[in-house]
Amino acid sequence: MSNHENAGYDEWLDAIAEGEAYFLECANGHGSLPPRRICPECGETDLEATVLPEIGTVETYTVVHVPAPSFAEDAPYTTAVVDFGQVRLTGVADDDVEVGTEVSVKISESETTGDRLLRFERR
Repeated sequence: MSNHENAGYDEWLDAIAEGEAYFLECANGHGSLPPRRICPECGETDLEATVLPEIGTVETYTVVHVPAPSFAEDAPYTTAVVDFGQVRLTGVADDDVEVGTEVSVKISESETTGDRLLRFERR
């Protein structure tokens, strides 16, 4: 992707790293994640940044032992889907999470590529 294509996503990662995590919310209360320009639920174009709750709950997770080449050095690792109310995030989690674990979202780096990624840490 070009830098232009990553612009909204990179700004979102920067906000999380600075402790200012947010999601986008339309006037109808639907939540989505940047770089959206249109609500995926209702088509509303007026989206506003809303503070992401500090704590989310693990809905499901899996431990990856055989990764894609872009995560070869990271394996084994745990990937989790976390419910933050109006939005769900997917990222890498602490190894000891289970369904129902409360976590916060941080930014870390892939050991394989050095790219930034979402990390969930136990609370």
